[in-house]
Amino acid sequence: MAPPAYSDISKNSNGLLNKDFYHLSKASLDVKTVAPNGVAFSLKGKTGKDDSISSNLETKYTDKASGLTLTQGWNTSNSLDTKIEVKDAGAPGIKAEFVSSVVPSGPKGARLNLFFAQQSVSARAFFNLLKGPTFVGDISIGHDGFLAGSEVAYDIGAAKVTKYSAAVGFSTPVYSFSVTGLNNLSLYQAAYYHKVSPFVEAGARATYDIKNGANAGKPVAIEFATKYSLDRTAFVKAKIADSGLAALSYSQQLRPGVTLGIGASFDALRLAEPVHKLGFSLSFSA
Repeated sequence: MAPPAYSDISKNSNGLLNKDFYHLSKASLDVKTVAPNGVAFSLKGKTGKDDSISSNLETKYTDKASGLTLTQGWNTSNSLDTKIEVKDAGAPGIKAEFVSSVVPSGPKGARLNLFFAQQSVSARAFFNLLKGPTFVGDISIGHDGFLAGSEVAYDIGAAKVTKYSAAVGFSTPVYSFSVTGLNNLSLYQAAYYHKVSPFVEAGARATYDIKNGANAGKPVAIEFATKYSLDRTAFVKAKIADSGLAALSYSQQLRPGVTLGIGASFDALRLAEPVHKLGFSLSFSA
């Protein structure tokens, strides 16, 4: 099995700390359907901070015989997004993507993405063809649970490296640990994840900013999250940070294909101020 991509070395802890907290928007809706001929339709909508509504309609068709996938999207910003994916492009283990974004009488974008995965190595390359052009590439290697990877961004037009980062980790089905150096190795994150039991998961992340933390009173930021599965259809999550921010969420499958999520966040240091958030999410699939 190929190791996870560089950005997924800390996937378990990142997912526990960042996903399924529904307070980030007051309301969100996700509808997914699949036609008899295999064409998949997806509609996503949510409210923004200014109570505006943004949504995206997406259609996806996959030709399993050729390995070709075509995705077409249209959103409320009037952006037409097209993605063409080809598996085993030129050689086994290579996937290619061409992604374009067009706003009539507005900005346009075009990207070429290449993915390579083998037994002990995964690599990716992202080319922004109209801006720069620029290149972002990453690679990860794995052996017996040990993981290591790095990422670099290069401005082809200016002929200079603009960003680099690196990560190491160790992963098992029950627990994982990783250390990542970001922002040209000026920001460090240490994260762990533990599946305590079939019902309980726990994880934490510590962040140290060399540039901004050296002269601060509290240079290390720590956050902790846990998830408890009530049964196969419901779970609760909680997260708290040393900044005083706390978040709670509850997810319930109302029936097959229908899931309701409710979330809230609180600032424990500003309980009397109107800074707390509440949101919900409704998902349909058929």
